[in-house]
Amino acid sequence: MNGPQIDKTIFWVSLIVILGLVIPLIIAPEAGQELLGGLLSITTGNLGWSYLWFTILAFGVLVYFATGKYSHVKFGGPDAEPEFSLPSWIAMLFCAGIGASVLYWGTIEWAYYYSGPPLDIEAGTPKAAEFAAMYGMFHWGFTAWAVYCIPTLPLAYLLWNRKRSVLRLSAACEGVIGKKAANGLLGKVIDILFMFGLIGGVGTSMGLGTPMLSAGIAELFGVARDFKLDVIVVIIWAIIFGMSVYSGLEKGIKRLSDVNLILIIVVLGFTFLFGPTVFMISTFTNSVGLLVQNFIYMSFWMDPIDKGGFPEGWTIFYWAWWIAYAPFMGLFVARISRGRTIRQLIVAEVVGGTMGCWIFFAILGNTSMYFDLNGIVPISQILSDVGAPEAIIATIVALPIGTVILVIFVVLAFIFGATTLDSSAFTLAAVATQEQKGEMQEPARWHRLFWAFMLAGVSLSLMYLGGLKPLQTASVVVALPLMGVLIVMVLSFKNWLVEDYGDGTEPASTVVVSEAKKS
Repeated sequence: MNGPQIDKTIFWVSLIVILGLVIPLIIAPEAGQELLGGLLSITTGNLGWSYLWFTILAFGVLVYFATGKYSHVKFGGPDAEPEFSLPSWIAMLFCAGIGASVLYWGTIEWAYYYSGPPLDIEAGTPKAAEFAAMYGMFHWGFTAWAVYCIPTLPLAYLLWNRKRSVLRLSAACEGVIGKKAANGLLGKVIDILFMFGLIGGVGTSMGLGTPMLSAGIAELFGVARDFKLDVIVVIIWAIIFGMSVYSGLEKGIKRLSDVNLILIIVVLGFTFLFGPTVFMISTFTNSVGLLVQNFIYMSFWMDPIDKGGFPEGWTIFYWAWWIAYAPFMGLFVARISRGRTIRQLIVAEVVGGTMGCWIFFAILGNTSMYFDLNGIVPISQILSDVGAPEAIIATIVALPIGTVILVIFVVLAFIFGATTLDSSAFTLAAVATQEQKGEMQEPARWHRLFWAFMLAGVSLSLMYLGGLKPLQTASVVVALPLMGVLIVMVLSFKNWLVEDYGDGTEPASTVVVSEAKKS
């Protein structure tokens, strides 16, 4: 049989593990949720400090690589040219990593902090509003994107400099654990953990994006938002990202990302020009100041005396969610980053990704807050009485020509989610594909389609039963061992750089060629 072949061990064990979680939740949802809820409580309550330390460590490591003697190293070698233009490259890495979630949280996250603020601030006060506008920027800022970037470096180096035609976490650990262990049981466990975590991470994105899209469609067509409408949304999503995955990286994912970038500019640009512009700029400026002033405190805040639960419910959960999703980002961004230097990649992800998220919070989030604080739209009340999706849609509709903007917003959310989902399906298929001799090939089309519809089917089944939360919880628990894997990957990357470049001035090309022949 010609073409890329699946790795049967990774494919079947991953599928069995995923179904082994989903099927019991469908049969006995209450017992399953109780078990996973207990695991989440143990993980965040007893080991939550480890997530905080890891994110700060990740940020520090990237500063070292971006400013150190290896910052000039180019993925693919000194003569490698980028495969994608700079705008397309940035659009692909941003859209894949964020998806529709930034539309959701960028608009409404402030309202949760306004009514339940951190740092012992009194709810509903001006100070609570100021910190509410800032805290989402913290959760979607530099440390979050640093976690995303950490696995990208070793995976991109493995693929383009070590000439390994494989996209797996296990292979990126070879510099520490050795090739035998990476190809053996330990390597399989690492890759299966990744796939399981990614299913949970994507389930989280679909769980947020689907109700928001349903609420938007319900508003446009004057129908009720119910599970049937959710099903229609997921089916359309599955068709879009299924077609995109089938088309491949260049024709599918790249084109979706390019269209997405245009729609983002339209929605955010219009809202900025015709919304409460002065309030947006003033509040964003104030938020940057608060963030700089409180960054260290928030990064290490555990609330150990009062034990109000904010760090566990928000910051630790967010960091775990980013960690669970990080290997996927590493695998996908590594694949599209040939011809970029270590410094360029770090700046694009950490600085570019952060600025992109902050723009959403500055424009959509501050517009929503302005409407609420000035009595234009009771966003907080809608959130409390009906739910976040309806509060988000109420914000969009309240804009000038709100119905037109809502149509664009819904299309944007569809494509945003599809970009993340088809990137995820591509990556899942790549991990479960055998290593190819010679130049890397894209996974088989049927294989990519299989994971695309598996993602949709699992998420839809659990949404129907109200059991999406346990899958999200499982991804957070999986993030704990993944932290250890990511640390090993960074150490492996550093060992390769020392072996190949020595003092960091010129590549030891003979070593790279020798290693390529071995593989």
